[in-house]
Amino acid sequence: MAHEHYFICPHCGNRSMGTDRNAGFRREARGCERCGFAYLFELLEDYYPAPNAAFFALDRDGRIVDCGKGSFELTGMRSEQAIGQPLREALGLQFDDGSDHVGTALEWEVRVQGKAARVHAHGDQTATAVADLFPAYDDEEGGLLVVLTPTNNHG
Repeated sequence: MAHEHYFICPHCGNRSMGTDRNAGFRREARGCERCGFAYLFELLEDYYPAPNAAFFALDRDGRIVDCGKGSFELTGMRSEQAIGQPLREALGLQFDDGSDHVGTALEWEVRVQGKAARVHAHGDQTATAVADLFPAYDDEEGGLLVVLTPTNNHG
């Protein structure tokens, strides 16, 4: 019996399952069947993001390559303003414990979940969130999916 893999789209948040990590017999990454985004992140176990979670896809250097579902609502920043910038600079991301969880997840290709964080929100305000980080489990592109779940409107 084939093992089912869990996937999540960094653009629309759609969750899906499949027995193959690639698109058919090609070596191309699976794309999103709902919104058409080019690639999905594989989750090692099932993960249910909150309805108001914000999604950010990063390249292997920690730069934003896509601002997905909920990102504008959390930060007030349009995708065009954020794409190409390091996540930490674009969002003013700071973890409450002072750690660089983004760097850790990228370097060690490990999941980091449930970390309290703060980001710049609309104007000069700060929003608090819980960060879940998922590395791309591929040998070529690397990257990271960052899911920020707001814990209140503004702090």
